[in-house]
Amino acid sequence: MRLQENQIRIGIAAVLGLLCLWAPVAANAFCGFYVAKADTELFNQASKVALVRDGNRTVITMANDYEGEPNEFAMVIPVPVVLKEEQVHVASSSLLDHLDAYTAPRLVEYRDHDPCSPVMEFSQARSRSMMKSGGVMRLEAEDLGVTIEESFTVGEYDILILSAEESDGLATWLEQNDYRIPKGAKGILSSYLKQDMKFFVAKVNLEQKERLGVANLRPLQMAFESRRFGLPIRLGTVNARGDQDLFVYALTRTGRVETTNYRTQRIPSDVEIPPYVESKFADFYRDLFATSTQKEGGHGVFLEYAWDMGWCDPCAADPLSPSELRELGVFWLDAPDTRRPVSKPRRSVMPQPAQNVFVTRLHVRYDAKSFPEDLKFQTTGDRQNFQGRYVMRHPWDGTATCEAADRYREALRERQDREAQTLSELTGWKLAEIRERMRLPADPGKTDDPVRSGDSEAWWQRLWPNG
Repeated sequence: MRLQENQIRIGIAAVLGLLCLWAPVAANAFCGFYVAKADTELFNQASKVALVRDGNRTVITMANDYEGEPNEFAMVIPVPVVLKEEQVHVASSSLLDHLDAYTAPRLVEYRDHDPCSPVMEFSQARSRSMMKSGGVMRLEAEDLGVTIEESFTVGEYDILILSAEESDGLATWLEQNDYRIPKGAKGILSSYLKQDMKFFVAKVNLEQKERLGVANLRPLQMAFESRRFGLPIRLGTVNARGDQDLFVYALTRTGRVETTNYRTQRIPSDVEIPPYVESKFADFYRDLFATSTQKEGGHGVFLEYAWDMGWCDPCAADPLSPSELRELGVFWLDAPDTRRPVSKPRRSVMPQPAQNVFVTRLHVRYDAKSFPEDLKFQTTGDRQNFQGRYVMRHPWDGTATCEAADRYREALRERQDREAQTLSELTGWKLAEIRERMRLPADPGKTDDPVRSGDSEAWWQRLWPNG
């Protein structure tokens, strides 16, 4: 029976083939205050798949990006084993949404302090305040870069308004003070059969859908054992309209996950960009990713996040709770979920070793030509933290005239020039336009004024204002 392309979509959000599957380190505190994130909604035709892997055990959660009448939906998925009813489950869409938000590349901000009133670095404070008794550290708020801005009582709550220079210091102070079959797919399907692969096929039961009151199709989950660990993306390229984006969230208890048949590289990160980018962060990250893939021929596998699930710094969303992780399939967790819900992202969440879940976020942009093979993965023991993180630093705009302020203004000019150049290199945006948005001279050599704002005069007009 011939099926129209709009009747069966096989995309990686709904095509999941399970191919070949294979001591925490000290945390690096990035600090800064989280202000924006680059989630999957920034990309068209983006699919999300979560992979939980430990030994030969695998649990896969596939988000559905299907758009159309539910009676036309069908899913065909290569699998390595024959699945029984008890091995298939329906999950809540919120799980992958939360996982996406938690691992998304993020924008953080800092504010320069008054150069005439320097703030003591945390490392300096720590060395000065180390107590002799067994090396136990007890630091005061000021030593930790923490300021109690306000203190008051509302109802039964005592309220403190705090400011801080970095998360390490703030965390220390708080602790101390107790807080997803077209034509052309036959050849590909044949190749899966030669690999002794099976196929998981799903359609929508309209009666059940109505009875359950489900508005949108929910993610499907599978649990099985196999040495194979991967995703068959080739079926998804048969009737694709150009490039596709795939987000893979891999959860293990050993460490980072990487592709073995394609190069896995890190997305550019930890760079300073002009503050005005905050209002167009979505454009910034889309163009940054496009520029990064262009350097790889228009496609590639990029690491966007790798971190221990027990904490984050800075947080684009709270870490998943133990109950959410168990629903995703993290079967090695037995500890009860005792954490209280938090209404908004916090600046940082300190380590919770009991989670013992390491999450890797891979962003893959692919087509049939550039990715002739399915993705194959392996787990590693690498637990080094990494995140797509972009920093904007707001300049100090005071009027102090000390020697340190003069040095600050000179350094600020150099920093803003670097920020403009970096932004242009990362995104392909025109440097002149960036400098104009930053209100910098078109040519850094045309003026010694590092922070002029909106002055359109030619430099010589300022020499002889009276002609």
